[in-house]
Amino acid sequence: MIKLLIVDDEQMERQGMEAILTKNFPSLIIQQAKNGKLAVELAQSFKPNLILMDIKMPGMNGLEAVEKIANDLPSTKFIMVTAFDTFSYMKAAIKLGVKDYILKPSKASEIVETVGKVLKQIEEEQDQKKKSLLQQEALQKALTLVETDVVTQLLFDHVHEVHVDMLMHMLDIPSTDEMFVMVLLLPEKAEQHYFSIKEKVRSQKSGWVGALYGNLIPIIVFRQTTVTYRTQASILARELISIRKTSQELKWFIGIGQTCRSFSQVRKSYQEAMVAAVNTQSQSKYRFYKDLLSSHENSESMFLKEKEFVELIRSGQWEQLKEKVMQQLAYYEKEGDALVYSQQRILEMLWLASRIMTEMGAETLTPIYTIQPIDYRHLRTETEKLLYTLRESYLLYVNRLEADTFQKIKQFIKENSDQDISLDSLARKVGLSPIYISKMFKEKQGINYIDFLTECRIEKAKHLLADTEKSIKEITFEVGYHDPNYFSKVFKKVTTTSPKEYRKTLQNQKEKLSYEHKNT
Repeated sequence: MIKLLIVDDEQMERQGMEAILTKNFPSLIIQQAKNGKLAVELAQSFKPNLILMDIKMPGMNGLEAVEKIANDLPSTKFIMVTAFDTFSYMKAAIKLGVKDYILKPSKASEIVETVGKVLKQIEEEQDQKKKSLLQQEALQKALTLVETDVVTQLLFDHVHEVHVDMLMHMLDIPSTDEMFVMVLLLPEKAEQHYFSIKEKVRSQKSGWVGALYGNLIPIIVFRQTTVTYRTQASILARELISIRKTSQELKWFIGIGQTCRSFSQVRKSYQEAMVAAVNTQSQSKYRFYKDLLSSHENSESMFLKEKEFVELIRSGQWEQLKEKVMQQLAYYEKEGDALVYSQQRILEMLWLASRIMTEMGAETLTPIYTIQPIDYRHLRTETEKLLYTLRESYLLYVNRLEADTFQKIKQFIKENSDQDISLDSLARKVGLSPIYISKMFKEKQGINYIDFLTECRIEKAKHLLADTEKSIKEITFEVGYHDPNYFSKVFKKVTTTSPKEYRKTLQNQKEKLSYEHKNT
């Protein structure tokens, strides 16, 4: 609805003007003011889109009123209504940004024509503003999806550097040489807080939040130079813990990895954060990996290697896996290690197994000891229960996995590449884990999911660039991007040429073929 204010010291003039406008523009919301001072006061509450302002009024004249209102409401438009058709008045009005003027007396048709032109301009600006807001919302939604996917790629695969660079710029994340990972461990059915957690991290402009996997949320945090690493991590951990509301949610726990200096090293910090989240019976609700370091750290040769875990789990050799875990537990008992230390180290192994299963696509909650074991016999019993749960998740995964899943995923991306497709949406569609889908692309396609989606979009863009009727901005939105500058950067990264240069090359080739055809 467009709001219009009529300002004139003569009541007959105001009422006559309102009658003409109401008849021709019935959707207008109209109010009146009998002088400049009242117009300034009324404008503050009414906030009109358009004001018809008489110039000659007692007290504050029309030009003075326009100047005051325009300072407070810069988007309001003005049409001067005056009997003074003089250059000095018009010059002053134009300087104040007045759109047009109506001379007294005027025919109804002249009033309707003049007002109608400005109303049309207001409507066009409102439509453009609405469109811009929708585009901003779409861009923010797309950035949120990209943020989640980039975290997944960084922690479990790799990601195209152009996406990381652009994401840091567009999300206004301060440039930093250091980062670390926090892992938030939630109880079951705590996923309702996922978006509150994202908003909390986003409000501090300090990091990226990954997808919720089982009951885990990974967060890549960028170092702030104004405070120490421990201070920054502790403050954010307490802020996140403060989101919980019920006694059931008291089980929230956060593991914090050590700092690293590149995205290629961030996976190590993630694994450290996973280990730090072990033994949630701690009085504190967050723990630094560095605080767990001890003389036992030098006995790495006694731990199972990740490769051995991969082979045992992928081949479904759960009895052998159980035997290895129990042998390791027996070794700790024989060495006389403290029960809490042995529990932490065994849980590291189970968490590693859980991560491998998640990457494969098996849905499983992160293993945790729901009660504190009182002795080694009790610890063995509880460990067997966790291994059994992991094994059942693996069997469910094997039973539902279909041979043509990967082809279905690729086909879906090709057909919907113009949409905001995320790993999460793909995972829900095919019933697999986002991490497993990312892994599948790397193993079967040789590239990651984001690069495959980018290839599909760029191929479509190449075809559209042959149509000279379409602008590059239109093509940007048509292929699934929300920012022409970002689209151009990605296009050039993939093709080594800008969209504008690529279009020019196509046109030159077309002209050359046309010339050769005419001369044959």
